[in-house]
Amino acid sequence: MRVVKVGGRAQADPRFFRAVREAWNDSPSALCLVHGGGDEVSAMQRELGKEATFVGGRRVTSKSDIDLLRMVLSGVVNKRLVNGLVAAGVPAVGLSGEDAALIGAEPIDAATLGFAGRPTAVNAHLLHALMGAGYLPVISPVAYNAASGADGALNVNGDDAAAAIAAALKADELLLVADVEGVRNAQDDIVSTLTVEYARELTESGIAAGGMAAKLEAAHAALLGGVDRVRICDLPGLVDGERGTFITQSQSVII
Repeated sequence: MRVVKVGGRAQADPRFFRAVREAWNDSPSALCLVHGGGDEVSAMQRELGKEATFVGGRRVTSKSDIDLLRMVLSGVVNKRLVNGLVAAGVPAVGLSGEDAALIGAEPIDAATLGFAGRPTAVNAHLLHALMGAGYLPVISPVAYNAASGADGALNVNGDDAAAAIAAALKADELLLVADVEGVRNAQDDIVSTLTVEYARELTESGIAAGGMAAKLEAAHAALLGGVDRVRICDLPGLVDGERGTFITQSQSVII
C-alpha cells in the first residue's frame, strides 16, 4: 500500500501521467494519490487582487478563500488530473476531503492561519472500497470541518492530508513528490537518510523552511501514525524506489 502526494509543479511534468500509470500497474488497487495545487490557488488569488500569505509553509486562509480553494483544488486541478489519468489508462476517481467526510479536520490556529486545518480523522472505509473495486482515488485536500461542519470546509496542507491518509490505511510507504530531488543539508547536499531528530534540527535552523519544513513535519506525523517508511523525492522517485530522502526514526544518518 502506497500513498503518494504530488505537488503542483510535479503535476506539470510531461512524465507525470506515465509515471503514475507505471506505479499503478506495479501495485493495482494499492495506490492512493493526494494532490496539491498551491501555485494555481495563489495565481487565482492574485487575479482577484489578493496576495497569498504563508506561515510555516501553510497558507493563511480566510473564509472567503474556501470557495476559491474548492473551485481550484477540488474542481479544476482534481478533474484535470483525473481526466489525464483516465486518458493514460488509469481508472482514477476524483474526490475531495469533504466527500463522505473523507478527511475530517479541525482548525490549527484560527487567529494566525484562519480556516486552515489539521486532519483528525480519515474515512479509510471509503478508500478501501474504491481501491478494492479497482479504482485509484485522486484526492483534493480540502477537508470537512469536523469542529463545525455547517460552517464549511477547512484548507488542509496536502502533505498533512497525505500523512493522515497513509496512517489510516496503514500504508507501507508515504511518498511526498516535490520539484526537488530530496532534502538538502547545510552543505546543500541531498541527504539520503534522515532521522526525525536531524529533520527537526534542519527545520529549527532554517535550512529546511517553508514547504520543505511542512513536508518534514508531515513525515514525522506519518511515522508516528505507523507508516513503515516515508520518502521525499522528485517525480522519477515515483518509479525508482531508492531515489530521494528517506525519513526514519533511527539514530543513523547517512549522507
